[in-house]
Amino acid sequence: MKITDAQRRHRLVAQHFAHASTAEAVVSSLLALHATDPATVYLSVLARARTLGLSDVRDAMYERRSLVRLMAMRRTMFVVAHDDVPMIHAAASLGVSRTMRARLIKQVSTLPTEPVIPDVESWLAATEAETESALRSMGTATGAELSAAVPGLKTALLPTTDKVYDVRRYVTSEVLVMMAAEGKLVRVEPRGAWTSRRHAWAPIDHWWPDGIPDLDETEARTDLARRWLEVFGPATLDDLQWWTGWNKTQTRGAVSGLDTVALELTEGDGIMLPSTNFDKPSGTDVMLLPALDPTPMGWKHRTWYLGEHKAPLFDTFGNIGPTIWSGGRIVGGWAVTGSGEVVTELLEDVGSTASKAVAAEVERLTTLLDGTPVVPSFPTPLEKKLRGKK
Repeated sequence: MKITDAQRRHRLVAQHFAHASTAEAVVSSLLALHATDPATVYLSVLARARTLGLSDVRDAMYERRSLVRLMAMRRTMFVVAHDDVPMIHAAASLGVSRTMRARLIKQVSTLPTEPVIPDVESWLAATEAETESALRSMGTATGAELSAAVPGLKTALLPTTDKVYDVRRYVTSEVLVMMAAEGKLVRVEPRGAWTSRRHAWAPIDHWWPDGIPDLDETEARTDLARRWLEVFGPATLDDLQWWTGWNKTQTRGAVSGLDTVALELTEGDGIMLPSTNFDKPSGTDVMLLPALDPTPMGWKHRTWYLGEHKAPLFDTFGNIGPTIWSGGRIVGGWAVTGSGEVVTELLEDVGSTASKAVAAEVERLTTLLDGTPVVPSFPTPLEKKLRGKK
């Protein structure tokens, strides 16, 4: 069976751009929101749930706790539904945590440290135990507050060369992120504004009194592959492997447990679930999506919706900036100036109807931001240009 790019774009609009009334509904339609930049979570939701405001997104994450921030696929921060955390934790986070633990132990074992660590395994076990104890006593705490209470978190890795990038580094963040990936801690509301990156931590039992439920990793990968295909299919195995961060064996094993339909796509062989449909989209035709939104970051092969616009919209590490969409394709980009003004640039002619819809979205987004500047962690050429940078 051959599926055309036009059919895939048709389905993208139906699945990814459907109007929603809650933050939870948006996450359900996308499986996971990229959360490297805190602002992305808010803007990804508000692009699709146009009756909501910033406080509605915050309440879902930090009051109702129906959405949870965690390190998962590709060692990337995501926000996912509370009920999906056990599956994603087993399918992705645990693998990431094992890699992080091995890397940390190797660093502390081979690099000079201050203080000197004679027994790395004992040091790490004691540091983790003291961190959990301190956090239970404090309730919530930032990394800085925890490092002030736990001496082991102040351990520094010392430079071994005169390279500019080889500097003194504290292990605080690596230890805390690793512990969270293992299911011992959870990120909670940051200190400061909704765009703040100063996240605090809480004990995992604030969300799960008995800890995150244990699931079989192999079965969890199959479940995650099915959920991903529901949102991003039809697609290639390369797309799934890239998005999850699995190796080829894990990817093929996950898919082997599913009933799939073999397809011919522009990029080559693909698959989809038998239930995949290409009904008329009910979503809007025009979207302004933030940097690292889950839609443009959902596939490895992107030509079918990106066209020739990669150079201005991606940084050198493969991170996408804010994008303008029409008809299931990327047609331009946007940025927020230091004064909170939303500015845009169309990279192709989209016609008067779509241009008016873009202008309406700019006005709505400007009102929502209320003067708040939003600067992505990974600026792209077009985003920098629109903000007036060279």
